[in-house]
Amino acid sequence: MATKDEVLTGLAEIVNEIAGIPAEDVELDKSFTDDLDVDSLSMVEVVVAAEEKFDVKIPDDEVKNLKTVGDAVDYILKNAA
Repeated sequence: MATKDEVLTGLAEIVNEIAGIPAEDVELDKSFTDDLDVDSLSMVEVVVAAEEKFDVKIPDDEVKNLKTVGDAVDYILKNAA
């Protein structure tokens, strides 16, 4: 099972690859849309990559609840296989 730091680091790498945001800017309290400029299309890519990386299923209706990086980290920690 991944730790909170490992999930955060993994998400930061994903956001960096997809949206070109420096990994060190991806912090728990940052909003994907407001702070990191991740648009809806990029967010879908982030979700798909996170599902693969962390072996977790994130239903479409849950994605809208993942407003901050912390929301996503908490979701992954609770739901990872």
